[in-house]
Amino acid sequence: MEKNYYVNEYAVVDDNVEIGEGTKVWHFSHIQTGSKIGKKCVFGQNVNVGNNVSIGDFVKVQNNVSIYEGVTLEDYVFCGPSMVFTNILDPKCKYPQVGAQFYIKTLVKEGASLGANSTIVCGNTVGKHCLVGAGSVVTKDVPDYALVVGNPARIIGWVSEAGKRLNFDEKGEAYCEKSNKRYKLEDGKVFEIE
Repeated sequence: MEKNYYVNEYAVVDDNVEIGEGTKVWHFSHIQTGSKIGKKCVFGQNVNVGNNVSIGDFVKVQNNVSIYEGVTLEDYVFCGPSMVFTNILDPKCKYPQVGAQFYIKTLVKEGASLGANSTIVCGNTVGKHCLVGAGSVVTKDVPDYALVVGNPARIIGWVSEAGKRLNFDEKGEAYCEKSNKRYKLEDGKVFEIE
């Protein structure tokens, strides 16, 4: 059966893996057993996708990222170079916690962008279309469309689906020319409006 995706000759793909059409897996990457990867994704050099990880369509993972078991990435997620996921809160070599029953789940929603060298501590949900600044450490849930930076990451503003900073008027509304969409800020939450 002919593959409809690309895997570099120096990458490793284990058995029992699903890879969608048009996806590319580059040098020294490893896709582990049970993983499900959507269509038209790109995995840069030295990316590790752990056992049973679920990844949506059109996801881009830059070099040196490990996506551990327990992490789910929805469609259009961007993982910047060398960003980090965790899946255990209290790792100890003397008291190993190996196996899915120990892993704390993390969800990264559609369109979220995780900046270079950022860290997503397990057990949190990263909201849709949000932007996590480079080097930030996410220790709690990130709302949809939030712009967060720092350690621990804190909200400093809001972005559109296209990642442009939103400037809200006196009615709490903003327009993004790049996405051609309008947004509303209400009760500390941002949502798209018609």
